[in-house]
Amino acid sequence: MIEELIREGQLVKTAPDTRKAENSIVLAKSKIETARAELAAGIYDNSLVSAYTAMFHAARAILFKDGFKERGHYAVYSYIKERYGTAIEMKYLNELNVLRTIRHKVIYGDEDANAKEVRQAEAEDAIAMASGFVGAVRKILGD
Repeated sequence: MIEELIREGQLVKTAPDTRKAENSIVLAKSKIETARAELAAGIYDNSLVSAYTAMFHAARAILFKDGFKERGHYAVYSYIKERYGTAIEMKYLNELNVLRTIRHKVIYGDEDANAKEVRQAEAEDAIAMASGFVGAVRKILGD
């Protein structure tokens, strides 16, 4: 799958970059705090999107460490699942993919004008999963 993503241009091989990896973790932690603030303000859809964004940036940290740049959200998920599927609990990988698709519906919608309304419990769960995922990635990075 990774080789296919490289052929398609969805993943691009670059030099490993620990500085970018570290910056991505800082950004991921910041997005979790943003998600918590949005949850407290009752802005559940934004809270869920921010939680997903935290997971996305944590996953990108691994790509930067390994010397890759992504060209899409699906490529990030696919790379992490294939390369780190035994190092990261499956619940986090599944949630990364689920939140990726929900994020798309929240941001872009679909044929239904109210394509995805996020409830408080969903936002709370997303934040908890994002926190756990960022922690798992930090262990992989030796942080």
